Amino acid sequence: MNITDVRVFPVEEDKLKAYVTITLDHCFVVRDLKVIHGSTGLFIAMPAKKRKDGTYKDIAHPLNADTRSQMERVILIEYEKHLHQAQSGTLVSVAAELD
Repeated sequence: MNITDVRVFPVEEDKLKAYVTITLDHCFVVRDLKVIHGSTGLFIAMPAKKRKDGTYKDIAHPLNADTRSQMERVILIEYEKHLHQAQSGTLVSVAAELD
């Protein structure tokens, strides 16, 4: 599985820094991942649905730590690129092509 596209949508909130949409192998899209600033730094939250009891359940998520780590690395790199481009005034649509 390769992440072939990453789209970053920044937000102006305290802990939530951006929504992210990723494309896997040019054929499967996952929307509403979140870049969150937590107590130990930035991390990625998976898309989740609120249940009737008020708790949240992930809609999609990696099945192992290696996949989660790879996803976080790729998404956070693209998030940082997006921030630097926005600060320098050269913001363009950014796509990640990884093997």
